[in-house]
Amino acid sequence: MDYISVIYKLKRMGSKEVFLPTISCLLLLFCVGCKCLALELEATQTATLKVDASSQLARKIPDTLFGMFFEEINHAGAGGIWAELVSNRGFEAGGLHTPSNIDPWSIIGDDSSVFVATDRTSCFSRNIIALRMEVLCDDCAAGGVGIYNPGFWGMNIEDGKTYNLVMYVKSAEAAELTVSLASSDGSQKLASVTVPVDGTSNWTKVEQKLIAKGTNRTSRLQITSNKKGVVWFDQVSLMPLDTFKGHGFRKELISMLLDLKPRFLRFPGGCFVEGEWLRNAFRWRESIGPWEERPGHFGDVWHYWTDDGLGYYEFLQLSEDLGAAPIWVFNNGISHNDEVSTAAIAPFVKDVLDSLEFARGDANSTWGSVRAAMGHPEPFPVKYVAIGNEDCGKKYYLSNYLKFYNAIREAYPDIQMISNCDGSSKPLDHPADLYDFHVYTDSKTLFNMKGTFDRTYRTGPKAFVSEYAVWRSDAGRGSLLASLAEAAFLTGLEKNSDIVQMASYAPLFVNDNDQTWNPDAIVFNSWQQYGTPSYWMQKFFRESSGAMIHPATISSSYSSSLAASAITWQDSGSSFLRVKIVNFGSDTVSLTISATGLQASINALGSNTTVLTSSNVMDENSFSNPNKVVPVTSQLRNAAEQMQVTLPAHSFSSFDLALAQSKLVAEM
Repeated sequence: MDYISVIYKLKRMGSKEVFLPTISCLLLLFCVGCKCLALELEATQTATLKVDASSQLARKIPDTLFGMFFEEINHAGAGGIWAELVSNRGFEAGGLHTPSNIDPWSIIGDDSSVFVATDRTSCFSRNIIALRMEVLCDDCAAGGVGIYNPGFWGMNIEDGKTYNLVMYVKSAEAAELTVSLASSDGSQKLASVTVPVDGTSNWTKVEQKLIAKGTNRTSRLQITSNKKGVVWFDQVSLMPLDTFKGHGFRKELISMLLDLKPRFLRFPGGCFVEGEWLRNAFRWRESIGPWEERPGHFGDVWHYWTDDGLGYYEFLQLSEDLGAAPIWVFNNGISHNDEVSTAAIAPFVKDVLDSLEFARGDANSTWGSVRAAMGHPEPFPVKYVAIGNEDCGKKYYLSNYLKFYNAIREAYPDIQMISNCDGSSKPLDHPADLYDFHVYTDSKTLFNMKGTFDRTYRTGPKAFVSEYAVWRSDAGRGSLLASLAEAAFLTGLEKNSDIVQMASYAPLFVNDNDQTWNPDAIVFNSWQQYGTPSYWMQKFFRESSGAMIHPATISSSYSSSLAASAITWQDSGSSFLRVKIVNFGSDTVSLTISATGLQASINALGSNTTVLTSSNVMDENSFSNPNKVVPVTSQLRNAAEQMQVTLPAHSFSSFDLALAQSKLVAEM
């Protein structure tokens, strides 16, 4: 309503009897309208959170509660954390029948100057495909002709860095090759080395170091010649010299994992373990030994080839490097489309026992000696195995499961075995130490699942929430909304950590060029990376494993939109009370936190608050704005046993109250 126009018209009418009462009513309506609008814009709820930090009601959270699940999906490994820059390095991806597709390799020149085809002449018995290159020109174009590999959507070559080249070559006549790192069109040369090839027809291993003189994010490796003749190639590898601990992993991606302080690493899948068909399932023994001799395989669930440079041994090594307990998920004779009957499962059982001897066996044992030869004489402490993945209810799962369970229990009594069958709502009908619980759903449903384990049986196998995430409509590529629901769900797992022993988000990684599954915790390409809000959310829980959980009770008419937990934890001799609270609603909350039972005073100078929020609940991070939704930490100046704080709408807040010389809980 245009109040000013109405008042002006009434005044011109000149009637005092009409004008004065009317103007009073209009002004009253105007004030009421403004007040309602202000209340609507500034709606604030009130709530009280009571924390009992006394030792009598405290309970220790398992040391293993929060960890990671790595699956070879979205090119998370090949073209991801595994630093190998060459895709299809052994020319095996096209299959055993020759000639075969050599994608993504391609030729430099045209079919009148160079001819390439695969054949079965490799010197490696487990991967027999090699590439034959015939140079047809006597007077080749400047720069020569040959082949190139663009890697995984372009190689990130950086100025001053060193790259290790390894390849196998042979030729019946002496030849000279030029190996270069170049831009995607070959016009910019970043590094180059000349490789002579003798004419003995014997396979020769070539090792060279290429030092880049320039940076290009979408580079390629190219091998050229100016001389007519035939040269064979196999197992062409290019690795950056600077990898995490020299173990072949991309340092910047592993650094993001270390920041989460994972207590376990579940690997290598997932559906990747099963395969659409058993012939394409992950086979551990084909992924160990010298990398040149690994045949690789096609992951038919996620539809891409892996050279298996990132194999069983490397996963065990990564677990050790992260300080995380390895959890080996093995195939139990079941894929998405075919199964091995229990009558024929014995070879699969033996295969798994061999895999455990490889990890845990003495350096003089049959398979332990293979591990030792690879550079790790000390055993890997594998104490958890998952018997299959999402196979419960399939025809042979239970009977196959019991064969694996009994054999492993006899050989390795200390190993904890994980069933695929959910025991959260009813007891399992078979023996297990833990059971898998997977949940992918919308944000509202997951938020409301924070009490899922409140009613679970407190005896029997523990829960392993090995895959959880918000996905589909309200998840986007990783929204704030998704992370808030996940945070609320995790506060429920903390509270129920007497029955929930482990939990991990999924999937962990996505290469921006292969977005098969969204959302994910970490997004990357050949040279950049960022964490989604779901990644940052997990940082709030990184001190929870091994901490003490305390009762935390919310009182509010708005409590259906809130979720909270409270822990005490120590860091370098300092102790903290951490109160975490999710405001899943659209209203600001004025929260009173009241902590009782503390046996140490609160030091405001060492206390902080951290908040994860944004202006829009569907906000996401991106390469162009990687820090749009990240936690913001500030000093908590009013830290006290009773204090008033404000929770922004759609936020996840953590209040770390520093405690004086700790007498909190001796068990800590």
